[in-house]
Amino acid sequence: MSARQWSRDLAMGTRYAFAGGREGWTRALLTAVGVGLGVALLLLTTAIPNALAERDRREEARSDHTIGQQEIPKADDTLMVVDADTTFRDLDVRGRLLEPEGPQAPLPPGVAEFPAAGEMVVSPALKELLSSDEGKLLRERLDYRIAGTIGEQGLVGSQELAYFAGGKALAKLLEGPAGGARIDSFGNPDLAPSDPWDPVLLLLVLVVFVVLLMPVAVFIAAAVRFGGERRDRRLAALRLVGSDSRMTRRIAAGEALAGSVLGLVLGTGFFLLGRELAASAAVFHVSVFPSYLNPSPVLAVLVALAVPTAAVLVTLFALRGVVIEPLGVVRTAKPSRRRLWWRLLLPVGGLAMLYPMIGQGDDGGNFNQYLVVGGVMLLLIGVTALLPWVVETVVARLGSGGIAWQLAVRRLQLSSGAAARMVNGIAVAVAGAIALQMLFAGVEGQYTKASRYDVSRAQMSVDVPDGDDPPAIIGKYRDTEGVRKVTALSDVYLRDRRSEDSFVQITMADCASLREVATLPSCRDGDVFAAKGSEYESESDHLAKPGTTLWSEPDEETARPDERPIPWTVPQDIRPAQSREDPTGYERGGILVTPGALPEKLAAATSARLFLSLDLSVPDAYDHVRNTAARLAPAVEPMTWHSTESNDRYATIRTGLSVGAACVLALIGASLLVSQLEQLRERRKLLSSLVAFGTRRRTLGLSVLWQTAIPIGLGLLLAATVGMALGAVLLRMTDTSVRVDWPSVLSMTGIGAGVVLVVTLLSLPPLLKLMRPDGLRTE
Repeated sequence: MSARQWSRDLAMGTRYAFAGGREGWTRALLTAVGVGLGVALLLLTTAIPNALAERDRREEARSDHTIGQQEIPKADDTLMVVDADTTFRDLDVRGRLLEPEGPQAPLPPGVAEFPAAGEMVVSPALKELLSSDEGKLLRERLDYRIAGTIGEQGLVGSQELAYFAGGKALAKLLEGPAGGARIDSFGNPDLAPSDPWDPVLLLLVLVVFVVLLMPVAVFIAAAVRFGGERRDRRLAALRLVGSDSRMTRRIAAGEALAGSVLGLVLGTGFFLLGRELAASAAVFHVSVFPSYLNPSPVLAVLVALAVPTAAVLVTLFALRGVVIEPLGVVRTAKPSRRRLWWRLLLPVGGLAMLYPMIGQGDDGGNFNQYLVVGGVMLLLIGVTALLPWVVETVVARLGSGGIAWQLAVRRLQLSSGAAARMVNGIAVAVAGAIALQMLFAGVEGQYTKASRYDVSRAQMSVDVPDGDDPPAIIGKYRDTEGVRKVTALSDVYLRDRRSEDSFVQITMADCASLREVATLPSCRDGDVFAAKGSEYESESDHLAKPGTTLWSEPDEETARPDERPIPWTVPQDIRPAQSREDPTGYERGGILVTPGALPEKLAAATSARLFLSLDLSVPDAYDHVRNTAARLAPAVEPMTWHSTESNDRYATIRTGLSVGAACVLALIGASLLVSQLEQLRERRKLLSSLVAFGTRRRTLGLSVLWQTAIPIGLGLLLAATVGMALGAVLLRMTDTSVRVDWPSVLSMTGIGAGVVLVVTLLSLPPLLKLMRPDGLRTE
């Protein structure tokens, strides 16, 4: 067959699609919408690498830390920068205090001029939040006048909350616990390269991409077959005027090609529209600017070529078992039974590709990415191959029931393939999600662990800056709304002058606070205790003996020239006390003292840290504490404790999976709805005929629900089986014991069923409209 004949027949099919009246246009438009949704998501996927690279570039361009660099002396081109990050509810707010030290001080990216003291420039999202009722608590904390907004070049995302505020005497803040530096430029290209990714995390990235893209490919393949039954009946007319069967199939492929090309146009439009809307939304706290979402030209061209090619091939493959004769389509006869053996070859082949990497773990180097991608793809494609056989086999054995049940079962027995195609995408998505959830749950222990903080005893901590009055600070926090208890511990290290390396930790606190770090026999102000039982006891036990004189050692950097060491003698009535872990998990040794036991000068030399226990029933208790901290020390942010700690890269991958899964679920829902409406449209005359003969609308509605519920139930069962098998293989590849994460399996299956239920409910109003006598009209 010559290329000229192919092109001529495909062109005829294209004209047939657009010149076939309302019927042709409707089918082409439905195909285009289905393909367009998939193309939009594929284009979004091709733009993700560029978006991530641009976020990293902007983060590096505004870097203001001097890691690995020498300190810079004050000059006309230097700028003092102090970290002033904060958190509002569960949103991170990036903040910096700026003090230019000369006329040539560098401006941060996106900032036109330095804000004066008491002023700030903010991101558009932060400005919107501060002007809303929800931002009332945050306005109390950021008590600056807004003098401008930060430009796009100074932000990593459209919804990022960030500000730059003017400050004074910032060099003094850096002498305390505040973070920051003196810089002469923004951006630090000399930062050491990041550590290489370990093989397990790379495996997670590969599997995430395959699992998210496979449902898209399945939906595109299903979309080009919309309206297949009515199209085949129209093609019979071509046989009547002299077209042979091969030419007819090529014309049908041309019709699908037209719909797919129109889908490319619509998909591009959907993508451009979604790109503009991306600036107004944040998914799992991740946002981008529209300019970030520029697809890779090579990948975009690949999508533009692959989609029409796939449309032609899928159509030719679908018509291989359909006999289109001049007087009709031979489809109503009982079709031959589907064969199982070749369908099993796909998942078996996938397992064979993954088998060589079983037991490799993260010690055997990176996993072979081609085998990983190919194996996972074959297993997921196996779902689409097995599901039609499963549906056909099961529905062939279904027995009698009510009228609605019989209508549904008979319809499924006549067109089980169409029913399976409708749920293929959701089955593939659920299978991949179950496998990923099992993999994440299995390796979570490697990247997520319990933190050392005891969140049952305290939920936040804050350091008291040196030079402040600890009792006054403690009182402020105790009076803060939502604070139930304040544990204040002040520490100082004293030295034995007879030995250069002999130090002992002195912990000063009231009796209630000391009971958080030791089991005390009895306590009153003026008592002294020797902490026993900690791992540090042997190092300083000899310094806790009665009569031992200990000396403070002034800080070399901050001590005044006339400041001298302060002596303190261990009292004779010191008593032992069993040490216990404080809320941070640290078990203290040394000496525990109450305020009345230390001289005033020595007490003033201690560094105080507060542990805050909150009443979580109080709304915004955390933010009330942060507001108090901002009033007392603007550059000191209280630390919020969490019960677990996660590896940053692992957390990023999980966030990426959540964002991608949300997009894929949206595609699933939209494509299923289009598919459902297309099937209802094809059965319009049948539904109208049944209503005209007296069938109740309720019966027809239930039959449509059964037609959806039966294949989706079988699809989810198959998806759970394949997903657990794939998850088990991936766990063995990472050298992790196989454990089925049943909550994840049930939740993923439930989400898939929920999407189908919502789509079915949305299709009921069009169904009721189609069940009217005027549906019997024809042209």
